[in-house]
Amino acid sequence: MQQKLGCVIRVRVPLDLHAVAADGAGTFALATPLRVRELLALAVREAIGARAPHDKFQRSVHRTLAGLAAGDFTLDIDGRTFSDAEDVVVCEGTAQVRFFVAKLRRAGARR
Repeated sequence: MQQKLGCVIRVRVPLDLHAVAADGAGTFALATPLRVRELLALAVREAIGARAPHDKFQRSVHRTLAGLAAGDFTLDIDGRTFSDAEDVVVCEGTAQVRFFVAKLRRAGARR
């Protein structure tokens, strides 16, 4: 029996304090709209750790966004699938982010 090798990256979603200040309604701050690229950056930060150098973080985000744009993988965020970094997702509290490879590539494939 094979085990599932995937893992979930849980990301804390920042509160939208601007919505509270502008409208005075705390209810809207609980559900925060974020672009997929922003949530992806939070997931990369969570994966590499808060102590990782900033340049490593920037390179990792850049490569991950390039892979998403190239179609190398899709993102599953709280059960919804995204393939465009400019899409908007509404999250509250904690978002569960999963990466799914679009197609497997074999190392050393023969012709």
